[in-house]
Parts: sequence; C-alpha cells; structure tokens
Amino acid sequence: MKINTALGLLAGKSSHFVLSKMGRGSTLPGKVALTFDKNILQNLAKNYEVVVVTGTNGKTLTTALTVGILKEAFGEVVTNPSGANMITGITTTFLTAKKGKSGKHIAVLEIDEASLSRICDYIKPSLFVFTNIFRDQMDRYGEIYTTYQMILDAAAKVPEATVLMNGDSPLFNSVSLKNPVRYYGFDTEKGQAQLAHYNTEGILCPKCEHILKYELNTYANLGAYICEDCGFKRPKLDYSLTALKTLEHNRSAFTIDGQDYQINIGGLYNIYNALAAVSVAQFFDVEPATIKAGFDKSRAVFGRQETFKIGDKECTLVLIKNPVGATQALDMIGLAPFDFSLSVLLNANYADGIDTSWIWDADFEKILEMEIPHVIAGGVRHSEIARRLRVTGYPADQITEVKDLEAVFKAIEQQETKHAYILATYTAMLEFRELLAERQVVRKEMN
Repeated sequence: MKINTALGLLAGKSSHFVLSKMGRGSTLPGKVALTFDKNILQNLAKNYEVVVVTGTNGKTLTTALTVGILKEAFGEVVTNPSGANMITGITTTFLTAKKGKSGKHIAVLEIDEASLSRICDYIKPSLFVFTNIFRDQMDRYGEIYTTYQMILDAAAKVPEATVLMNGDSPLFNSVSLKNPVRYYGFDTEKGQAQLAHYNTEGILCPKCEHILKYELNTYANLGAYICEDCGFKRPKLDYSLTALKTLEHNRSAFTIDGQDYQINIGGLYNIYNALAAVSVAQFFDVEPATIKAGFDKSRAVFGRQETFKIGDKECTLVLIKNPVGATQALDMIGLAPFDFSLSVLLNANYADGIDTSWIWDADFEKILEMEIPHVIAGGVRHSEIARRLRVTGYPADQITEVKDLEAVFKAIEQQETKHAYILATYTAMLEFRELLAERQVVRKEMN
C-alpha cells in the first residue's frame, strides 16, 4: 500500500472516530482521506460487487429497499443511508464500512447523477439502476437530456456492467448502449392509446419528435408508450409489475412476476422504487421469500415519509424537489383517510436548486380536493410558496407564512388536527430534521 493511501486511511478513520464520539455524522472523513490520496476510493472499493442507483427521483428509497433485501440474502451490505451521494460521501461510506463475514462483499450506493461519471473513474459497478429522469434543479443539471447524458457517460466507462432501466421512461429507450440492458416496468391492464397530461415533459418521440401516446400511463411520462408515426414503443420488460392490489397513504400491495409483495410505504411513485429493488434482487437470483422478508422490515427513510410526533400531533415528513415529485407527494397525502394540516417548506439553496419556478409546474391545486383546514408556508422562500398556494384558490386567510423553522415547529404543535404532513425541499428537510433531532423527536442519523 502506498504511504499516501495509508495516511489517508489513518486520517479518515481517525476523523470518523472523533466525529462518532461527538455524536456527529458527516462526509468529512472522506474529504480528509481524499486530500492525502485522490484515488483512495479505488483502493477502498476494489473488493466489492457494487450496485449503483441513480436518477432524479427515488434513489434513496430504492437503495434502502434493495439493501434490506440483499441483507436478508447475503448478510452485511455497505450503503450510504443518509443520501451522502457525492464523492466525499461515497468515500466516507467505504472508509467506515464493516465487511461482512461471508465471502460476498456487496455495496449498494445511491449516487447523484452529476457525480456518477467521476465516481466511476474509481469504482466499477456490476449493475447500474436508472430510476427515472425528470426536470430537476435546472440551474445545476440542465434539461433532462443533459442529465441523461451524464449517467450514460458513467455507464460507458464500465461497458461490462449491466444497466437496469425503468422501461416505462421513453428517454431510457432512446439510445443504444454497449452495456447489457434490462428493463422493469408496469404491465397492468392497458387501454386505448391516449395523450399524456398536457403539462407532461419528455413526451416527444426521441426518434421522430412526434407526440407519444400511452396505452398505460402511470404518472408523468411513465408507462406503456407508443409513437403512432414511427413505431417507437416501450421495450419488452424483463421484470413486470402485473397487478396493483392496494394503494394507500402508508402502504401498498402489488404483484411482480407472479409473486405478491407489499411495502409499508405509500404512494404510486414508491411502487416503482419497490419494483426496481425486486428487479435487482432477481438479477442476483434472490428467492421471493427472501425479498418478502426484506420488504417486511422496510420503513420510511431519511425525510421520505418519515413519521414522528410533535406534541400530540402525528407528523409525516416528505421530501419534494421538483414538479413530478411534488405532484406525486400530493397524490400520496390525498390518500390519507383522516383530516390533516399541511406545511410546505421551500428553500432555494444550491442543493435545492436556486431557481424555484418549478413550484408553478407542480400540481398544488390538488390541495383543493382535500379537507385541509390550515397550511403553513415556511422556509427561506416562504412568501413564494404562500403565493403559489393562494393562486390555487385555497383561502388566503388559512395560510400562515413562517420563515423561522422554530416557529414552524410551534405552529404545528398548535394546529387543530391530530395529523400533519410536512412537505419540504432538500435543505429545508435537513434543517427541520436537525431541529427535530435537537428535541429528540427523531434520531439524527437513520441507519
């Protein structure tokens, strides 16, 4: 081992030891190690079979569900549970990992789309999982085609790795890859081909640029698509969800390739995450009973339908960060069989996306279909989200603007309903969780 690598390992592990004694988690150990050896990640990851999960929405939950299943099958699995998905975070993950006793060392990593190609200079995945590509943080990622090219560039660096794609996304079928490719998707009952919702992005045929139609449209631009002009259509699925049996605010049940499964997490969009996890499991020849055992232990992850109590209020924290994700979150909370109050926390830091105009493309009009007596508009851009909510037609006198998260906490305590949903952009979610952790309402880290 080179001396700079040894020094990097020592310094990184020492910083992790100090931080853990202080009760703090961070990506600092990876940052410290990288200052000694910029290639240290290559050394740390070389003996692992690596699965990489990337895409706009669903990375964190897909990763968590996959880890739960593979732990049942193989024992210890290395992962980055708090979504530290850039190079310093990934380095920290391997630096602090405990290797299992079995001969098979597996890592399942959530990796940011913009970081993936760089990270693939140091690690060589055996499997990429592409969840979806939607418009997200355009000031950072650009258009969906730019984001797709980022992850294609990464896959091209490891041509022997299999790419497992969401077959319901037209974009993922638009480019031929050198990699082996497998597809997963919904294969429930189809109808006559129809246009997607008028406000849907990415519905032009990537071959001839005519508008795609859908025999099955699950949400946004996902489903069984077809171009009636050139014949471009969804590829044959390798892993199929054939029945959706239960869809509730906090659980769902479904059939994949003849096997019945359920997860303790709500929302249609999260069923795609479960389908991706099952597809990974089948790729590794994991038995259905083991998959079910992994799902039975599944729970909400870091800021994604995470539940806790503020006073006597049953609260659920949900991350939102782009139009499609926010609309799906609104659909999910609309399934709740009880009255609830709502808080929407909007920040505009780099990690959120500085441009907040996306809130105008999210379907906040859905709140008019729900019995919501009061809404808190919070975060750095509280006035912007308050304006967006007023434009829906929701009564202005039932909207309270609150910038300070301490005041948000107190306002939730005082709301009249016993249930509360908090929709928050990324840094608002982190800051609110920090406040909750200080009050010992939630654990600081979720492992």
